[in-house]
Amino acid sequence: MTKSLASHLSRSVEDYLKVIYHLTETGESATTTAIADALVLAAPSVSGMVKRLAEAALVEHLPYKGVRLTHRGRRAALRILRRHRIMETYLVSCLGYTWDNVHDEAEKLEHAVSDDLIERMSRALGDPHFDPHGDPIPALDGHIVDVTTTPLPAIAVGETVNIARVGTGAADRLRWLADAGLVPGVRITVLDQQPFNGPVTVSLDGTRRVIGRDLALQLLCTRQV
Repeated sequence: MTKSLASHLSRSVEDYLKVIYHLTETGESATTTAIADALVLAAPSVSGMVKRLAEAALVEHLPYKGVRLTHRGRRAALRILRRHRIMETYLVSCLGYTWDNVHDEAEKLEHAVSDDLIERMSRALGDPHFDPHGDPIPALDGHIVDVTTTPLPAIAVGETVNIARVGTGAADRLRWLADAGLVPGVRITVLDQQPFNGPVTVSLDGTRRVIGRDLALQLLCTRQV
């Protein structure tokens, strides 16, 4: 991703590319409906923007399937993801923000600050590989760490795992998880898995935590090596 390409992309285009990246992270195409829902926009507006993104060679439109980022579009999306995640990390590590209130602030700042400031922040932080939510931070060259994770409800009873990533941005959920100590980097042991979408019970440093199934699905874990 070159500076010349990055500098002329509007905030709206960057937001579209970031959403399409998230929607296609698992290899699927992003439908117009899914993009519209994520951006809270009307489908006709999204269709128009997708057409312009395709004309700019930032996305590829697949008939009856949706869109995927081109190599050029992916590099642009990774650049804005890097800015956002470094900004979140800096706000939490250096300015006293908590992980439940940092997202909106980073959303505003990621489009406004210079590349030089982002890189100074990264160096000041020791060039981190992950943000406070456990999301990988893309490197300057576009490389991003691929971490294989498993949702907590898919972990067997008796197994010990690490929480690697939290897949929710909802402030109330993040506050609850932080209060319960269920944050990236901690080790937990699954004590019980109730059937029929019931809760998951884990042990954290000897303390039992009961987690609703919906929230447990947002706790992405790595198994012990």
